[in-house]
Amino acid sequence: MIVARSLNDVKYDANSVVTVGTFDGVHRGHRSILNELTTRAGTVHGRSILVTFDPHPREVVGKGSVQWLTTLDERMALLQPTGIDIALVLEFTYEFSRQSSREFYEKYVVRGLGVSEVIVGYDHMFGRDREAGIHELRNMGQEYGFNVTVVDPVSLDGTIISSSAIRELLRKGNVEQAAKFLQRPYSFQGIVVEGDHRGTKIGFPTANIRPDHDHQLIPVNGVYCVNVTVEGKRYGAMMNIGVRPTFGGDTVRILEAHLFGFEGMLYGMRVVVEFLQWLRPEKKFLSVEQLLEQLKQDRNDCLKFLAENVSS
Repeated sequence: MIVARSLNDVKYDANSVVTVGTFDGVHRGHRSILNELTTRAGTVHGRSILVTFDPHPREVVGKGSVQWLTTLDERMALLQPTGIDIALVLEFTYEFSRQSSREFYEKYVVRGLGVSEVIVGYDHMFGRDREAGIHELRNMGQEYGFNVTVVDPVSLDGTIISSSAIRELLRKGNVEQAAKFLQRPYSFQGIVVEGDHRGTKIGFPTANIRPDHDHQLIPVNGVYCVNVTVEGKRYGAMMNIGVRPTFGGDTVRILEAHLFGFEGMLYGMRVVVEFLQWLRPEKKFLSVEQLLEQLKQDRNDCLKFLAENVSS
């Protein structure tokens, strides 16, 4: 897959099959669209192109800050094995957002890339203030001579899979259902920073992890069973996310993981955290002794889950 950052990096070819969207998470619903994209491109002996944006459009024009499921680099890595020929990443600015739907498709898709068919999801909206949808796109297709294929939604357990639905699951701590929607555990990357060593003092040394990006969605406060990958090696771990109320509470959320079987120093190292199971909500204990007993139970619960569900 070629990753291009400008129309100047992509030659015009009228026999292109194109899809447009943010594709945050690259979840099951997205993969249905991507499968249709590559299948149709193969049928017409054309090339498959995905047009996406950086930063996330809602960061630029949204009323509130958006929380990503995936960074741009993660999206590109997830797209790589799908068989797409080209991923065109367009810089999304406020000026860019002021284009009408027609202006965008004329400049970038029809005259820029060239197009014989556009593949979109059932809820596709585009243009200034998301002014246009499937009806307008089909009208443009008739005018400019390209076909439009709309991919039906993908549902699981009675819920239509979407990036918004996955965000809601994570905000409730339902990381197992989120993994089903994503077809992989939800994850984030970060750097291990030095903490106050409280965990070490009570026999549960932890790695304090600072996410690489402030906009990355971190699941709701609580205790989780996770995998932590360090220099290519994966360790089972239990992670606490929260403000540590037993110790008086912090002003910001702390993300700390106790890795099973790891020995050594982690400070300054980049790690990947994958969420496997939510164990319990964060709780204030009356004493450190009560906290320690709960941590032992959390460790047992996590080790049991890993033994039963995670292959080596």
